[in-house]
Amino acid sequence: MSCVPVKGDGSDGAEACANCGKLGSDATKLKNCTACRLVKYCGVDCQRSHRKLHKKACKQRVAELKDEQLYSQGLERPEGDFCPICNLLIPLPTHRHSVAMACCMKQICNGCNLAAQKRGMGDCAFCRTPIAHNVADALAMIQKRVAKKDPAAIHCLGQKYQLGHFGLQKDMRRAVELWEEAAELGSVGALFDLGNAYFHGDGVHEDKAKAAQFWMNAAMQGDGLSRSNLGCCEMGKGDYGRAVKHYLIAAKMGIEGSLEVIKNVFMAGFATKEQYAEALKGYQDAVEEMKSHDRDEAKAFLDSRK
Repeated sequence: MSCVPVKGDGSDGAEACANCGKLGSDATKLKNCTACRLVKYCGVDCQRSHRKLHKKACKQRVAELKDEQLYSQGLERPEGDFCPICNLLIPLPTHRHSVAMACCMKQICNGCNLAAQKRGMGDCAFCRTPIAHNVADALAMIQKRVAKKDPAAIHCLGQKYQLGHFGLQKDMRRAVELWEEAAELGSVGALFDLGNAYFHGDGVHEDKAKAAQFWMNAAMQGDGLSRSNLGCCEMGKGDYGRAVKHYLIAAKMGIEGSLEVIKNVFMAGFATKEQYAEALKGYQDAVEEMKSHDRDEAKAFLDSRK
């Protein structure tokens, strides 16, 4: 018996049960193996009988399908990474290049935020709500949105508990609970933070496999930092081929560290010249697309205050 789908006699192109060879017909409906879809069966009994023979090929195909999904999805960053004012992607990590507005939970890039201040605007540049001038008011704004099940607000509140900010007592278990809720509601950032928590065993039992799964889910939705972390995991296993694939995607999102890793791996002989050239061009293109006069001015202003 073979794991390759058994064909009919060729006269009508019909397929047959991979176990008993029975041809599919109106009376005999063949069903795919739900895991790999490589073979068909006429019934549960045949599928069970064929399981031992098919198991190896099935697992291999499932792994291939998983990889196809992992490396073909999440090539573009999520909508939340765009500044809602200038509509340009915010450089990564976003918290260093933007301001999170407690009123609407929008990330305003530093360039647009500085431009708004120069115009004398004393309210949110996006929703025009007066900006909170103390942590108590800011926390109240966040909690108001949390009550409305805003995933960005729930994720943000989790970060406040993680760091012990806004007058909250540091509580990683509470942070993880909030991130789990935010992730269920669609927060990609919460998936990234959950991955970090499980990887380091911070507030939860350490579980590297679970951490990688959270990062995979985030990476397939365009999270560049999760993608970079997956590359690091593969490097740790010594699988440079898979690592370079992840770092290449991350470099094209403008993550300088990922570009540096590919450069180092290339110098060590584990990546090709073409891969490094592709990563360099992708990184440079991403950086160029995120540039603006306002952002350059904001960077110069912030650098002068250091």
